[in-house]
Amino acid sequence: MSFEPLLSATEPTGSIPPLERWHPALSGRMDLTIRADGHWVHEGTLIRRASLVRLLSTLLRREADGEHYLVTPVEKWQIVVEDCAFVVVDAEHDADVWWLTTNVGDRLVLGEEQRLSVTAMPDGTWVPEVAVRFGLAARLGRNVFYRLVEQAESRVVDGREQLGLLSAGRWQPLGELEAP
Repeated sequence: MSFEPLLSATEPTGSIPPLERWHPALSGRMDLTIRADGHWVHEGTLIRRASLVRLLSTLLRREADGEHYLVTPVEKWQIVVEDCAFVVVDAEHDADVWWLTTNVGDRLVLGEEQRLSVTAMPDGTWVPEVAVRFGLAARLGRNVFYRLVEQAESRVVDGREQLGLLSAGRWQPLGELEAP
């Protein structure tokens, strides 16, 4: 996966609105796609303004039907998300905690609340993802995945050997190891 520096460098501004309190009727479908590589495309054109991507990302939620919506107090637009809504573009280790940063500027700590889970991408490749907010998840970018693998250890979990790491005292799986 490749990411343009503009999107990777996004810094969060402002707070996340209270999407859990907004329940407008469906307004329709918007021609907006969040690609598996983290790029946002509107009507066939790549959105290059990081501040616009960040703003839109704060209005995004995934509902119980599995669909993604941009929501305001009075409108709700369905969009297409090819894989996860966000991509983890950086990881930092501080004491016993791993901090992750997404391509839209969210920063979260791996621990009890935000845990890695290994799921299949649309192409069938198994890669870790982490919950972010409002039903949305971020897939580990390739560079971050390899960085975490370099720091990983193996252990047996539920009878299967896994590769993973500890963060805030919680096991964070990166994938299963195949038996020799």
